[in-house]
Amino acid sequence: MRIAVVGGGPGGLYFASLMKQLDPAHRVTVWERNAPEDTFGFGVVFSDETLTGIAGADEAVHAEMERGFARWTDIDVDVDGRRFTVGGQGFAAMGRKELLQILQRRAAELGVRVHYRTPAPDVEELRAAHDLVLAADGVNSAVRSALAPAFGPSLDRRHNKYIWLGTDLVFEAFQFFVKQTEWGTMQIHGYPYSATGSTFIVEMHEEVWRRAGFDRTDGREFGPGESDAFAVSRVAEIFAEELQGHRILTNNSRWLNFTTVRNERWYDGNVVLLGDAAHTAHFSIGSGTKLAMEDALALAACLHERPGVPEALEAYQAERRPVVESTQRAAQASLEWFENIGMYAGQEPAQFVFNLLTRSRRITFENLKERDAEFAALVEGGFGAHPGPAMFQPVRIGPLELNNRIIVSPMDMYSAVDGVPGDFHLVHLGSKALGGAGLVMSEMVCVSPEGRITPGCAGLWTDGQAEAWRRVTSFVHGGSSAKVGLQLGHSGRKGSTRVMWEGIDEPLPDGNWEVIGPSALPYGPGCHVPREATRDDLDRVVADFEAAARRGAEAGFDLIEVHAAHGYLLSSFLSPVANRRTDAYGGSLERRLRFPLEVFDAVRRAAPERIPVTVRISATDWLPDGTTEEDAVEIARAFVEHGAAAIDVSSGQVARHERPAYGRSYQTPFADRIRHRVAAPAGVPVIAVGAISSWDDANSILLAGRADLCALGRTHLYDPQWTLHAAAEQDYRGPGAEWPVQWQAGRRRPPTSRTDRIPPRLSLLRDGVSGTAHLRWTPERRVGVSA
Repeated sequence: MRIAVVGGGPGGLYFASLMKQLDPAHRVTVWERNAPEDTFGFGVVFSDETLTGIAGADEAVHAEMERGFARWTDIDVDVDGRRFTVGGQGFAAMGRKELLQILQRRAAELGVRVHYRTPAPDVEELRAAHDLVLAADGVNSAVRSALAPAFGPSLDRRHNKYIWLGTDLVFEAFQFFVKQTEWGTMQIHGYPYSATGSTFIVEMHEEVWRRAGFDRTDGREFGPGESDAFAVSRVAEIFAEELQGHRILTNNSRWLNFTTVRNERWYDGNVVLLGDAAHTAHFSIGSGTKLAMEDALALAACLHERPGVPEALEAYQAERRPVVESTQRAAQASLEWFENIGMYAGQEPAQFVFNLLTRSRRITFENLKERDAEFAALVEGGFGAHPGPAMFQPVRIGPLELNNRIIVSPMDMYSAVDGVPGDFHLVHLGSKALGGAGLVMSEMVCVSPEGRITPGCAGLWTDGQAEAWRRVTSFVHGGSSAKVGLQLGHSGRKGSTRVMWEGIDEPLPDGNWEVIGPSALPYGPGCHVPREATRDDLDRVVADFEAAARRGAEAGFDLIEVHAAHGYLLSSFLSPVANRRTDAYGGSLERRLRFPLEVFDAVRRAAPERIPVTVRISATDWLPDGTTEEDAVEIARAFVEHGAAAIDVSSGQVARHERPAYGRSYQTPFADRIRHRVAAPAGVPVIAVGAISSWDDANSILLAGRADLCALGRTHLYDPQWTLHAAAEQDYRGPGAEWPVQWQAGRRRPPTSRTDRIPPRLSLLRDGVSGTAHLRWTPERRVGVSA
């Protein structure tokens, strides 16, 4: 093959060498616009997984890398004058210049032609003359720009400022310094990469950066290789204590905003993207060099295994995209955490450190317990008043006390007849209550016949319906320790549709009943066009909510939640996507809030003081012109000011063309922001919901202070006794997980294969005696210590 490589960084050189190893007859040419000795940055961090791949693909490169590694297992976090050391992580780093030299030598040995100080020819010229063109030309890829319509790039420039520096202070571990200054929170990401130096990245929000005076050089044009001398001197001044008299090192060091790069396609014809040209992930979660070298290995393997270039490039994208997208999701969570680090300034230091370590959701409490049991015990011990996991600690929602922090989330069952709940609802909600959750929520119970989503929706517009609900609440109270909550809602423009299993959001064939909304805008193509609600309509809806709340209290519910999420009537008033009114109920956020608050106030008036009234909101519409994260904070603030006893934070479902960023616990960051900025200062708990499926995730969310309770829906459909099973799996027995007396014989996990095996003793010291092994980077000794 004739192969052109644009970019002589680690990814491009490694790919070139791998292809020459696979077939020396390949003619591989690399164009690199910089000199061979030019490289930017200081250290590069690798995971054991990546190093295993490199060792299998090119033992010569791996052996040279191995000789240059700094290795350690600890993370040191300095916060509020205290240092916390957490072990068991596992890192390997080396100098970026040394890595580049290894790859340059390897490429030369294998006969790769490299043109240094030479810009690559035009991509169309290259693709005509070569079988394959690899674009490894970085985050500002010229090849990607030239073929942008084919690749479909999106560049997300983030809010924080950072500057990549080095220091001759050799850290012994991965080092975070979190510094509260008069201008705001600043942080250092540092790690050793050799016996003589460490990477020293300074990061802060752009507002903090400006207040601290770093914008003095903003807009200045720096020469090639020139560093921002003013920034360096200012950093040295602010972080003098952390630097301990050591020097700051520079290498083209200037203030930057991180840009997350994504592409719809990674190849076009015989041109393919690799590394930062294809994707980027924030430096707080991983190394771009690591990802680029993994790309190179996968691409070379696919080209070797597949019969032709088209098949190979398709296989490469199919193989690497899911891996990269997973990394980018973790990196997005991490970078957003650091963008908002200032809001955690009030956290207790140990909880703050746990929050930092679990920010990407890749590390959980159980992971941490395996790595450093002592620190995990410190975090768990500082959370609750009683021994046991966080999820089994009691919590209050207003006057209502729950024996644990797990909620069965509202889930529409579409199985009522004329709004009356039947045997199905009794068994459905009764089984979840017996299953151990602290609070079991009803489905969205509609306040009027025309407020239903489907003909199968349950309601509370008649006394007969209230009596049927009393049958459910009486069973829950009589047979379990759970409390039972009522979610009240009105479907709005999403009403008069088929039941879910016949076509979700599909209009009923005969129209059935008229739907209303804030504006005459449908939920999506093919959906009902609602009639714009009049003042009389709004008054009627308020009265319906008030009457339903009164019936709910009489039916025995312990809590009432106003449903202002998911695109139903109240949610659509809050969203600028659905609400285009020009009267007092549309326009600004304050005006869009007016009607939902009128409804909330009516429900609060109708409910006795002993019954807390909460609200569920959609924290984002997942649409460019929709509700923003900042809007969500203000929406939550408004409901708290009107007496909301808790904020249940969901997202989306406001319009059919939404583009949610699904992933594990993907809605929790919204709850986190609302909790720290609004709810916690007011003493109001926050409920996290959305793809929380394991007890480990629930405990991690609670221990990090991202929410006060966790609501799980589908997980409880899969396992109605999920909470009790979680207690058994964690060896917990206590008041937070009360087994029904009839089931107490099943409190132990049932035997599985080989559970009768008695393992021999294979360790010299018993667990808990030796403590956590802490490997520090001490190049003069290279030893591990045990603490």
